[in-house]
Amino acid sequence: MKKLAGRLLHHFTNHETALNAGPHCSQGTDQGTSGLSNRKDLNMPSQGVHLHIHDRYVVMDNGILQVTLSKPGGIITGIKYNGIDNVLEVRNKETNRGYWDLHWNEPGGKGIFDVISGVTFRVIVETEEQVEISFVRTWDPSLEGKYIPLNIDKRFIMLRGSSGVYSYGIYEHLKEWPGFELGETRIAFKLRKDKFHYMAVADDRKRIMPFPDDLCKGRCQTLDYQEASLLTAPCDPRLQGEVDDKYQYSCENKDLRVHGWISFDPPVGFWQITPSNEFRSGGPLKQNLTSHVGPTTLAVFHSTHYAGKTMMPRFEHGEPWKKVYGPVFIYLNSTANGDDPLCLWDDAKIKMMAEVESWPYSFVASDDYPKSEERGTARGRLLIRDRFINSDLISAGGAYVGLAPPGDSGSWQIECKGYQFWAIANEAGYFSIGNVRPGEYNLYAWVPGFIGDYHNGTIVTVTSGCMIEMGDIVYEPPRDGPTLWEIGIPDRKASEFFIPDPDLSLVNRVLVHEQDRFRQYGLWKRYTDLYPNDDLVYTVGVSDYRRDWFFAHVPRKKGDVHEGTTWQIRFNLENIDQKANYKLRVAIASATLAELQIRVNDAEAIRPLFTTGLIGRDNSIARHGIHGVYMLYAVNIPGNRLVQGDNTIFLKQPRCNGPFQGIMYDYIRLEGPPS
Repeated sequence: MKKLAGRLLHHFTNHETALNAGPHCSQGTDQGTSGLSNRKDLNMPSQGVHLHIHDRYVVMDNGILQVTLSKPGGIITGIKYNGIDNVLEVRNKETNRGYWDLHWNEPGGKGIFDVISGVTFRVIVETEEQVEISFVRTWDPSLEGKYIPLNIDKRFIMLRGSSGVYSYGIYEHLKEWPGFELGETRIAFKLRKDKFHYMAVADDRKRIMPFPDDLCKGRCQTLDYQEASLLTAPCDPRLQGEVDDKYQYSCENKDLRVHGWISFDPPVGFWQITPSNEFRSGGPLKQNLTSHVGPTTLAVFHSTHYAGKTMMPRFEHGEPWKKVYGPVFIYLNSTANGDDPLCLWDDAKIKMMAEVESWPYSFVASDDYPKSEERGTARGRLLIRDRFINSDLISAGGAYVGLAPPGDSGSWQIECKGYQFWAIANEAGYFSIGNVRPGEYNLYAWVPGFIGDYHNGTIVTVTSGCMIEMGDIVYEPPRDGPTLWEIGIPDRKASEFFIPDPDLSLVNRVLVHEQDRFRQYGLWKRYTDLYPNDDLVYTVGVSDYRRDWFFAHVPRKKGDVHEGTTWQIRFNLENIDQKANYKLRVAIASATLAELQIRVNDAEAIRPLFTTGLIGRDNSIARHGIHGVYMLYAVNIPGNRLVQGDNTIFLKQPRCNGPFQGIMYDYIRLEGPPS
């Protein structure tokens, strides 16, 4: 893989440099941030914000950009900036340029896609410093079955001297209204395809992208699912033979702060900045879509991607609910012709950090959005007790510690209705969770390097301005006895295992970096290439999980069908206690319509010692995620099932209706009897 990675990286770097070479851009300031967009105006006072209300449109204008929205729908139809009359795709219908949308269904009903259009327009704030406007869609029983039973208030804010626009939404369900399920809600922007060709999601995932026409019939070959395409005749011949798939650009919430697009002529950037994860579903590890071919940029607040239906909240009749999604910031920047347009990405990252530091915003007008002084803080220290590692308490450095709605251990992974607040503990285990909305929470945590979840079911009540001292908290990870052997690293991912080279005819060149190789298309097929007849065998003390443990336990393809696969773990034991129980702990990073059956020393036993039954709908194997929803299983192995000397544990995944059914393991450990 290293030779392939080096060759492709060298090729793509040269390709990118040739396209975008230019002198380094100088960075100015814009209202205290990097602000490339306003360098020419640094010595001039900024224009106030003006609101122009017409019959069918509303225009916000602060002299830097103009944002036009339909009235009363609240659809963004145009953004004028830096000499471009509209950075949004003018060839699209006005309802398909910049919009809030959602996907929902009545309980047991079919899914409905809905572009949210307001029916009432209001001015909330109108001064030279700030304009905030509202577009509301109210629900009543006459709309049952047609629209989701929610009152939805879409808000947009423009500030003096700001090179962008903020947006947030207030969703409310009254208790007398019927129930529903919510699959997804987000903001989508469709940019001009004649301008925006370069996309940036992360420092190691930024590139010239295919045109949308490249995904049409005659220019590409659809692969194993419709989102994945092999470019056979792209408009830019340098992209010939590459794979495009929007899921290759997904990102975990904790890292999903800024992404977007760059136009080279004129040099303009369009960025979506999310300064807080408090309103996103699923906590810091939840993966969401970002930007992709279109050119499209998304602000995803809630989705079922990489989790499945367990992430779809169901609201019952009689259940009141209100939630604020956002605000998020749509940032535009520019630089002078002759400067390197790629510096716009660096500027966007600086602006993102400034927005994060400004959270919670002081200028939001809604009472449903608490200001900084109305929020609380909880702090303490997390320690670990594992007497088989250390007789003393261990500092939980690097632990993720969070306040989320009351639930069960690990329930934060699929929590969708409330807010979550997370911090990372320092080396000594100290944490401080700040800017917490008033409400009732449980304390949750997980620690890289240790299995399981910490959960304290005691209600933590956060009030306005409070400081909650939680003191020392001790987490005892699941363990019965000493480690006899282990496979992997307990970090909730499968990235430490063997990830094969991609098929050389199915490569995305921007993903050749070591840290992104799991995102390459078609890696599940490589199991059949590597194990065409016999399955994986791992010998403890001889094998190395980094090269001998395939990252995904998937079916083998035989002709036109798939067959289940059985992996073996071979190990030697001495001095077995036949009357005691041994414990096998299996941490699963992801599962998709899979089953794990475990047998000990008898592969043909009719009944397995343990089975998970059918588990998981993450679809992470197909969507290039290295994890989904974390699960942990503990399997008792009676000592009389083991023998002196050589033993074998058989891991069978029998479900095989398609190539994407399978399991990604996080970590496996065999423990001896308690001592």
